[in-house]
Amino acid sequence: MLTFKEFLSNNCDCDNLQVEEAEYQGRKVQLNKPTVGDVKKFKVYAKNEKGNVVKVNFGDPNMEIKRDDPARRKSFRARHNCDNPGPKWKARYWSCYQWRANAKVER
Repeated sequence: MLTFKEFLSNNCDCDNLQVEEAEYQGRKVQLNKPTVGDVKKFKVYAKNEKGNVVKVNFGDPNMEIKRDDPARRKSFRARHNCDNPGPKWKARYWSCYQWRANAKVER
């Protein structure tokens, strides 16, 4: 099973992962940087396939991320098909991103 970092290095255009500013509903926002959410546990602003900035809400606010336990991380990543996380304007991509190994949970 590939780690998220290995997947990104093999299959991803990493130039699109750089944090940049954009406008969302008249406000300046940073793209591709997870922050504390208002509706869900986390939110992130990303560009979709049309180039529009969208807000992606993800995570259960009542659950703790326990990705430091290798068995739990392996189970989560298998359950959510994190070897192929999909486009970054989807919640699954960012959930898999938060569950990567050896990285702090960004709040």
